[in-house]
Amino acid sequence: MGIWCHLLVLCTAWPCVWPFRICAFNGQHFGEKKAANHDILSVVVKIIHRCDIFLLQEVHDPKGIALSKLMAALNRQEDVYSAVHSPPLGRKSYTEQYVFIYKSLKISVTDQYKYDDDDPAAPDVFAREPYLVRFALKSKDLQDLVIIPQHTEPEKAGTELEALYDVFMDVRKRWRCKNIILMGDFNAGCKYLSKKKKKTLRLYTDPDFQWLIPDSTDTTVKESTVCPYDRIVVYGQEVTNLVKSSGTYNFAEELQLTEEEALKVSDHYPVEMDLYLVLGGSRTLLPSLTLIIFGLLWILELSISQE
Repeated sequence: MGIWCHLLVLCTAWPCVWPFRICAFNGQHFGEKKAANHDILSVVVKIIHRCDIFLLQEVHDPKGIALSKLMAALNRQEDVYSAVHSPPLGRKSYTEQYVFIYKSLKISVTDQYKYDDDDPAAPDVFAREPYLVRFALKSKDLQDLVIIPQHTEPEKAGTELEALYDVFMDVRKRWRCKNIILMGDFNAGCKYLSKKKKKTLRLYTDPDFQWLIPDSTDTTVKESTVCPYDRIVVYGQEVTNLVKSSGTYNFAEELQLTEEEALKVSDHYPVEMDLYLVLGGSRTLLPSLTLIIFGLLWILELSISQE
């Protein structure tokens, strides 16, 4: 029984304030070849392990082999991970999937759907339609959360980002949700989206949306580029008030990789947001002896892990 399992039991008896991290990462053609490379897979596992909800984009895995290897590697860690993913998305033979990986002791998926962009009477806006997922969190502060992922086609970034507002309206009508996060590789910078064009987007002009990753942020691995391609946009007063920090995770620096080594993993850095939530929620106290026993087990495990 891992430390987190002990803590989760304690949190069912006494609410615990706990950091909660949501991340998005373009895995740059993550498929069988990358999953078969031990060094690359090890880095991806370390990146995901930091996050409670993790959006992996640009997954090309029609047989499901890469995702199976990734989940097996993740579940050798202390936490228990589950995943949901979109169908293959794309206009031609090359397709990608959105994959949501989450810690299932804290989170469950309550609903999901692919945005309908296939009406022959309407323009086909999205190269890779958003695949929306609704999460239930074991938290007093934030129990219901919807995430809208989007990996835009670079040359159509402005058009697709403008259409994301329609996706937002669709999910609001369908689920009547109050807290929504839009995130992913928006290609929202440099030659693909000018600051002038960005300021015309409904996602930007509507004051109820907060862009957490500023234009000055570099989300690219290459030292020769400085572009804020990857973004997180938050809607809803509850989730907005709970945001404590946001930014990128420079895995090259943190894991002491050279630029060449990092680029084998991806040419993007993950973007992330940290919340502080009260997990658990029941204030009914367990008998004192039970709490003491669990506390001693936790301390014992910490001691063993440090030897």
